[in-house]
Amino acid sequence: MTTKLIVFIGSSLLLLNFTDLFAQADRPNIIVILCDDLGYGDLSCYGHPHIKTPNLDKMAEQGIRFTDFYSTAPVCSPSRVGLLTGRSPNRAGVYDWIPPAKEAKPDAREQVHMRKNEVTIPQLLKQAGYATAMAGKWHCNSMFNSPDQPQPGDAGFDHWMATQNNAAPSHENPRNFVRNGTALGQMEGYSCQLVVREGINWLRTQRTNAPEQPFFMYLAFHEPHEPVASPAELVSKYGSVASTEKEATYFANVENIDRAVGSLFEELEQLSIVENTLVVFTADNGPETLNRYRGASFSYGIPGPLRGMKLWTTDAGFRVAGIMRWPARIDAGQTVHHPVSALDFLPTFCQLAGADVPTDLDLDGVSFLPALENKRIRRTKPLLWAYYNALNEHRVAMRHGKWKVLAKLDLPEKFQNLTTKNFATIKAAQFIDYEVYDMARDIGESKNLLENNPNSKSRLRKKLKMFYQALLEDSHLWEVRQ
Repeated sequence: MTTKLIVFIGSSLLLLNFTDLFAQADRPNIIVILCDDLGYGDLSCYGHPHIKTPNLDKMAEQGIRFTDFYSTAPVCSPSRVGLLTGRSPNRAGVYDWIPPAKEAKPDAREQVHMRKNEVTIPQLLKQAGYATAMAGKWHCNSMFNSPDQPQPGDAGFDHWMATQNNAAPSHENPRNFVRNGTALGQMEGYSCQLVVREGINWLRTQRTNAPEQPFFMYLAFHEPHEPVASPAELVSKYGSVASTEKEATYFANVENIDRAVGSLFEELEQLSIVENTLVVFTADNGPETLNRYRGASFSYGIPGPLRGMKLWTTDAGFRVAGIMRWPARIDAGQTVHHPVSALDFLPTFCQLAGADVPTDLDLDGVSFLPALENKRIRRTKPLLWAYYNALNEHRVAMRHGKWKVLAKLDLPEKFQNLTTKNFATIKAAQFIDYEVYDMARDIGESKNLLENNPNSKSRLRKKLKMFYQALLEDSHLWEVRQ
């Protein structure tokens, strides 16, 4: 028997044993909690010096805290579409945040939505027998609660309570929630608490009617995105450590998220479903820059040691908090440094649920199950982002193993959408500058390894170019109507 054959058989047995370990268990319930604009450094378990997040700290202690967890985009709408589909949001034609449709625009942004032909996590899990629900921020279409575009129910959610974008007029007593197509008017409370309450009420009904049925629940908090509002008693706690009352309000906003998560965990205990429930906590992108726009006066989120902020393709734009707890299968107290992405949710959840993934579905994520045992994930594609409206000059980024590659395109302007009108310009753009960082040694992307040797790392540059070109060719274009 050759050495290669021995290695192949050994690797196959390890894979089979690992897969069998999870196949033997009951199919888990799955809950994804997504925050909006939460900074990598905003939780106490990620190093914030003042904000108290005891429930999330406990969640990390009882499970895994990921240091290299990535969202699928550095801005909200594409990040959510990528999470739900397991594919780069560019493939779905969602390149930037989606404004509400009011009138035709030169770049066709009034048309943008997650199209009906996109395959989503709740659709596939529902086909496998799961109950599905979502509550919170949707932001996957421009025509919310309209028959002209798909809504959360069309994406596979049995039950939903959502807003198109932000909670309005703020997190306190919002009045723009819609439940299963019916507008709810003004509600009393704070958005994250209302979202968790909706999830809990749905869970209680679901467990009463079908106690053995597994479920998938997606809770998309509006916090700590502007416009920020927080409970007064929490704000007062931070008066002595915050530089302004608005900073104290932001700190309180993050702690209010933690309170909401604590309420959810208490309910899981009451329902006796903690052991076999996988709970994932993460964020859609990095923190907003203070006063970047007129309404961002409460945005005191921090990126920790990362470079950049939201809307950047440096790591602070999309490296986010990632915490997972699943007592039945995850050993407590782990800190995992292997890169994991929200793109990995769909293939992983489908594997755990025994759900069939269409063979012709071109996924960009892979199963993250090896990372639950602190093992490296074997990817067929690198993690790749192409954000044509980035605040920094490098529009394209790639994470491949420990390496981070950034690239500039010689584009004449920024773009918020790809259309039949501007695609020729974008396709003709060439890479004119690269930066390469060793993320295992340089989390802040401070030492460009090409600075003194621009011809090195050619393999990485070729890989980025190859996968970018493939993504560009598969990016959906919108038809300009003007």
